[in-house]
Amino acid sequence: MSDTKKKETFGGTVGFVFIICLVCAALVSISAVGLKPLQTANKLLDKQTKILEAAGLLAFAGDDVVATYNKFVDAKMISLATGKVIEGNVKTFDERADARDTTKSSKPEDDIAGINRQADNAVVYLVKDEQGEVSTIVLPIVGSGLWDLMYGFVGLESDLNTVKSVIYSDLKETPGLGAEVLNPKWKALWPGKKMFDEQGNIAIEIVKGGAKAGNVYGVDALSGATLTSNGVENTLHFWLGKEGYGPFITNYRDGGLN
Repeated sequence: MSDTKKKETFGGTVGFVFIICLVCAALVSISAVGLKPLQTANKLLDKQTKILEAAGLLAFAGDDVVATYNKFVDAKMISLATGKVIEGNVKTFDERADARDTTKSSKPEDDIAGINRQADNAVVYLVKDEQGEVSTIVLPIVGSGLWDLMYGFVGLESDLNTVKSVIYSDLKETPGLGAEVLNPKWKALWPGKKMFDEQGNIAIEIVKGGAKAGNVYGVDALSGATLTSNGVENTLHFWLGKEGYGPFITNYRDGGLN
């Protein structure tokens, strides 16, 4: 075979591969753009599902999560510094993106949750009953586990003290150990627990070896997952404190949102 034919064969092969790469890249781009609305909708549905679960309404919602959410949940954007309602799009707000943006976030003074930076604003969810009265407030939380940040929601009764549920939705903890925060049996330990003592101090604790009967502030630690258990406790103490939802809780109890 002549050198000319070899060059033509090599050049043709390179050209063919290049065209295939272009076509594949175009298909991937088109798919990504085309699927983005569906991905966004699924992400929103997952969030709404977790919020209803935290409020104790998921079983009631059945297959109609969106309608139930729209009927009972009133989302409010708040400033964490003041605890007051502010203007903002609660549907598109992305806490994770804001936390990475240095113009929209700050470093906590006492970062016991291990989050490095926190968004300046947050969205809280006021869940109403059939009579239109707020029965549950759902608060998003985030804090370090063993391997990475763990994202979840805390559902509190209208006294902003009594727990309805603690729901984790996004984590990379070890299956059978830290990932037991997803276990229904562990989640069932939370309803009725108290976050604050009678003096208003944050009192909730994760108890290694198991909480004693009648301890309204204690929840059993996860067996073999000390760091994850500590992470849950530190996360709750951070977000219920002055650098988290503390100002909002004070403001709400004083009638600041009514």
